[in-house]
Amino acid sequence: MCGIVGYAGPRAAAPSSRPVDVALQGLARLEYRGYDSAGIAVLDDDAVRVTKRAGKLANLREALEGVSDSGGRVAIAHTRWATHGGPTDGNAHPHLGGRDGELALVHNGIIENFAALRAELEADGYSFASETDSEAAAHLVAREMERAGDLTEAMRRTAASLEGAFTLLAVHRDAPDTVVAARRNSPLVVGLGEGENFLGSDVAAFVDSTKEALEIGQDQVVTVTADDVSIVDFDGHEVTDATRYTIEWDAAAAQKGGYDSFMAKEIQEQADAVADTLRGRLENGALQLDEMDIDPSVLRSIDKIVVVACGTAANAGAVAKYAIEHWCRIPTEVELAHEFRYRDPVVTEKTLVVAISQSGETMDTLMAVRHAREQGAKVIALCNTRGSTIPRESDAALYLHVGPEIAVASTKAYLGQITACYLLGLFLAQVRGNLYPDEIAALMADLERIPEHIQQVLDSSEQVTRLAQDMKDVTSVLFLGRHVGYPTAMEGALKLKEIAYIHAEGFAAGELKHGPIALVEEGQPVFVIVPSPNGRHSLHSKVVSNIQEVRARGARTLVIAEEGDDAVLPYADEVIRVPATRTLFAALLTVIPLQIFSCELATAKGLDVDQPRNLAKSVTVE
Repeated sequence: MCGIVGYAGPRAAAPSSRPVDVALQGLARLEYRGYDSAGIAVLDDDAVRVTKRAGKLANLREALEGVSDSGGRVAIAHTRWATHGGPTDGNAHPHLGGRDGELALVHNGIIENFAALRAELEADGYSFASETDSEAAAHLVAREMERAGDLTEAMRRTAASLEGAFTLLAVHRDAPDTVVAARRNSPLVVGLGEGENFLGSDVAAFVDSTKEALEIGQDQVVTVTADDVSIVDFDGHEVTDATRYTIEWDAAAAQKGGYDSFMAKEIQEQADAVADTLRGRLENGALQLDEMDIDPSVLRSIDKIVVVACGTAANAGAVAKYAIEHWCRIPTEVELAHEFRYRDPVVTEKTLVVAISQSGETMDTLMAVRHAREQGAKVIALCNTRGSTIPRESDAALYLHVGPEIAVASTKAYLGQITACYLLGLFLAQVRGNLYPDEIAALMADLERIPEHIQQVLDSSEQVTRLAQDMKDVTSVLFLGRHVGYPTAMEGALKLKEIAYIHAEGFAAGELKHGPIALVEEGQPVFVIVPSPNGRHSLHSKVVSNIQEVRARGARTLVIAEEGDDAVLPYADEVIRVPATRTLFAALLTVIPLQIFSCELATAKGLDVDQPRNLAKSVTVE
């Protein structure tokens, strides 16, 4: 959830870009992750200086105005999302450690054994100034530094004694050129610069300074100075095989670019997002998924697929179920990752688990991946973030390539996830012989036309914008769909809940008469996602009947239908058109008006659509 930045370099020579400024700039690029306090620590004349404030980053900047310092050479910074203790100045990070405040530490994650550690430290004479679990880690590293005289060794010993999920960064007055960090089950990446190096919870923290990055593995400690990066594992063994890679996007991609919000910008980027996910996948008439590092014989032996994901990613997985079962004839289940391992799932070596996560750090999904692999299953990760934990701990990874997604409510990553699911389904059908090459080529040709269709939907969004502005005072919206329209309805409702804070529910349209129709009263807005009349005829006619059912009970029917579908006209108060495509692929088109509706309605209500209350972009605690 939280954002972490670390810096070691010579920028103190330039007053406009002191380490404190570099760290602040990194925090600003991580604001999208969600937070309720922020703080920074710098080493200044061999003293540790900490400034932190509850609230937004502007409060921290104000507190730092006019503060003079010699610049120092290292800094660490943090945006916190409250877990242990409320969002106060005292609970904000960094935390001082040691008897004289000689160390500062920031922490992402949760330390599960902090209560016992705190009691031990208090008995040893250490005093605590906060309610957090993180302060215990600060004192532990400071105590180990007293004993070992080496900050790397102090961090290693501390990390080995902690239980839970954490990324830790620390600086110490006796190591004025050094930042030391450790990670377990929480994201951390190194940025490799010229005469300076960076640490971040993701590459956005430093992408405007360098595009060269280094992956930090599970249970590893990294020591960073301006000129060197070294890594050891928690047992003290040197790590020499860390993966270096080049970031594929630049800092401009993480800017609003003239849009009112990142969410509005990312909605408009979706044609390119889908095109980028598809690019380079088809060679000589055959799908080539270079990341698919699982032997084809294993894929041919699979007798069940389980998709594990949370939130929006789970809705993408629900679309995948329809496609994979249709093309591959493999039973496919979609599981909420946080429920998966607690219900004693039936998973064997013939099960393929597909883990979907935009960030690659979603803790619930990561734990599901680990449980599945312990049972012998093969795991494929669908992810947008290179070097993140879930792809690294899976047997194979399929990256989306949609670029950075800053808004908390996912839009372009959702379309990228659905597209990647289609690619995976077609690849499995190719490997297993379920479809002929010409059938796969025809499906891919239709899929490659989707970005053009997406652009058509985006270019004709005025009607949806007007609807959203007119409906800003509604208190409840229902969404109905069948087939892939069902997860689309779920996603439409989720978006409205996430950013507009109003009651919204998505239902399978056939379930309506089994209870939910009791919610329909005069004037109730109901979105209905209508499948193509050129697909299975009974599917289309059933949904038209559902429109009639809610209309007869006074609902305001807002119908999303294919161009040329006139059967809906007698029963629709508003018809929102999308281009014709295959029924399975319609999920990439029909969701876009719902995204726009949510974004515009929330904006009309004066809400922050990029940072909705109580939410964070990456959920790194279970």
